[in-house]
Amino acid sequence: MKLSASFLSIKNNLKENILKLDKTTIDYLHLDIMDGAFVSNKTWNIKEIKDLLKKTTKPLDVHLMVKDVYKYIDDYKTIKPTYLTFHYEAAKDPLEIINYIKKNKIKVGMSIKPNTSVQEIFPYLSQLDLVLVMSVEPGEGGQDFLISTVNKIRLLDEIRKNYEYHYLIEVDGGINDETIQYCMSADIIVVGSYITSSDDYQGQIDKLKT
Repeated sequence: MKLSASFLSIKNNLKENILKLDKTTIDYLHLDIMDGAFVSNKTWNIKEIKDLLKKTTKPLDVHLMVKDVYKYIDDYKTIKPTYLTFHYEAAKDPLEIINYIKKNKIKVGMSIKPNTSVQEIFPYLSQLDLVLVMSVEPGEGGQDFLISTVNKIRLLDEIRKNYEYHYLIEVDGGINDETIQYCMSADIIVVGSYITSSDDYQGQIDKLKT
């Protein structure tokens, strides 16, 4: 299981604390990109992100919580992320978006909100590199983990085994050293405030890894 660390909940000295996070043993830096339309909150634009990440070295895991998916793909492909994930609920033609991301030689992820069933995205699973299961409502850090997420993780794992699909399962929201036990079938866990609300980032990461 790999850790993707979100810096959404860092309120002070953002650039300095992102660098501090980058120096830990996390596997990815997770970018929560919000447009104020698909979700009510709005985060950084691409120019600000490039400045914030100027000296970082970790692979990037970008989560687009946006309505204008193509515009944001065009912006964020320029930072060469490992994963670029869009929301199924924001897509008029999900397959078209999947192919558009793949043309840019970036691994493609699809995210689903808590009220969206795995069955709805079944037609696209064979084409995906990653499925991001939201274990909270997208748009804000620090929420509690929704236990209903566990069934989605199990189902995605079963489908993957039965059909020999190759997507990774990522879980995002409300993860701490207790709730991580519900995500053992997942491949990547997104963790934010549990790490960044502490003065000891690496100490919190070590707790998660044990």
